Amino acid sequence: MSQVTHAPRYRAIESALRSRIATLRPGQRLPSDSDLCAEFGVSRMTARHAMAQLAEEGLVRRDPGRGTFVAEPPTHRRANFLMTFSREMRRQGRVPTSRIVSRVLRQPTEPERVDLRMAHGEEVVELRRVRLADGEPVALETAVLVPRAAAAVFSADLEAGSLHEALIGAGIVPSRGTSSIGAEAASAEDAHLLGVNPGEPMLVERRLILDQRGRPLERTESRYAATRYGLNVGFSVEDSGALSIAPGS
Repeated sequence: MSQVTHAPRYRAIESALRSRIATLRPGQRLPSDSDLCAEFGVSRMTARHAMAQLAEEGLVRRDPGRGTFVAEPPTHRRANFLMTFSREMRRQGRVPTSRIVSRVLRQPTEPERVDLRMAHGEEVVELRRVRLADGEPVALETAVLVPRAAAAVFSADLEAGSLHEALIGAGIVPSRGTSSIGAEAASAEDAHLLGVNPGEPMLVERRLILDQRGRPLERTESRYAATRYGLNVGFSVEDSGALSIAPGS
């Protein structure tokens, strides 16, 4: 019998709060930690973990002594945090949908096999979608996932719904990963599927995502029309503490 892996309790609280936030205006108050403890039957630490995760994403604002409130929606995604496209667009007040280009089982390429730690002979699940916001094509996304994700990928409505929400519902929780971001010229396929001109600038993000047990889960390339999508970056100045400011400078 296969082992069923359940998502952490704080994930269920996050999901419920995300749904509420989508219906609220910026500045509206959210439940306190004690309210969440009573509602979900969890410890204060679990409730705080869920709310801290939402605060890290920029979805909520925590004011000490006053409470927790819905934050102003960000104009772009923060580069150091992966929010699902569906949630990101909802936070901007836009309606996310997808158009499935293909959803298949296939043999992995050698880089895919290595990155996903696949055994020889195993097949990957490839999901290719055009991601839209208010009906406007924003990105061409190719997600390559390990075999244990196949049931969730093939059974979910991934034109109206989120891939990561479907995975979490199956007990497979995308938890952390690495990403590289670059610029490329739009290919003929990008132009055809996204309605851009060949050669136009594209923001290309390639990710490797691990599950809650630290195992490789997903290898994804997202090709964004640069005029329709952006990233916000927070940073510290390297060695700024060691710099001295000369008088009069």
